[in-house]
Amino acid sequence: MDLRIFTEPQQGASYDTLLTVAKATEDLGFDAFFRSDHYLPMGSTDGLPGPTDAWITLAGLARETKRIRLGTLMTAGTFRLPGVLAIQVAQVDQMSGGRVELGLGAGWFEEEHKAYGIPFPKERSARLEEQLAIVTGLWATEVGKTFSYEGAYYQLVDSPALPKPAQEKLPVLIGGHGATRTPRLAARYADEFNIPFASIEDSERQFGRVRAAAEAAGRGADDLVYSNALVVCAGNDDAEVARRAAAIGREVDELKANGLAGSPAEVVDKIGRYSAVGASRIYLQILDLDDLDHLELISSRIQSQLS
Repeated sequence: MDLRIFTEPQQGASYDTLLTVAKATEDLGFDAFFRSDHYLPMGSTDGLPGPTDAWITLAGLARETKRIRLGTLMTAGTFRLPGVLAIQVAQVDQMSGGRVELGLGAGWFEEEHKAYGIPFPKERSARLEEQLAIVTGLWATEVGKTFSYEGAYYQLVDSPALPKPAQEKLPVLIGGHGATRTPRLAARYADEFNIPFASIEDSERQFGRVRAAAEAAGRGADDLVYSNALVVCAGNDDAEVARRAAAIGREVDELKANGLAGSPAEVVDKIGRYSAVGASRIYLQILDLDDLDHLELISSRIQSQLS
């Protein structure tokens, strides 16, 4: 089971804070550092000092880390034109020496679009399909050849399809709860399918849909990695768990029901139940980015049991 650290910087984090967490992620032996792609906080937090851009952040981290994978859950398809996104991600992959992964989604948070003057089109899912075709098509085009695309929303004419990522095949993540379109897109374009904040039962159902879609598309169901994103709140004892839950404005019982919470043994047991339905990777949503002791506990008493 791979454990990855997943952050939500829109809730309030500077680049320096993210760098500190990313370096701890690397030092403590986690597989990757991922972040959300949002510009507006959610809930009652003020979000200070303000939002950081996902791909600018990852570009900085690419130069200041050495081992961990870097990526997004999920880049919002509404924020960047697909040709521009392909250039940005390829450049960050080069800057990292080939450690980048792209999670790409349709975008959903209308309020942040209004707050920053970003268009929020109705046809986001259809646009996402074209974006995936363009980004992957640009990267797959042989050097010296051009890429053209004629879609309903995007048109590219004789693009030189440069630059290329450092990796021969940069991993693409697709995720969500959709019963039809999401599995079909994952089957066609994804190297990994991620389901966020889902129960074990819902995860098993959605993994099954994606596996069936992959086979229908002529791929092996096991060609994809299957993963979950889940909030984590662990502690050495009940008091420590309660303190960490209070720090992120959550209740312990709710966290245990909907995430990974409790003692290391409880968290390991629940991760095992996700593994039993097909997950081989967990993105641990860390909401208190100042609590590095939490990361150390997860590394020493949870990750060590799953290695």
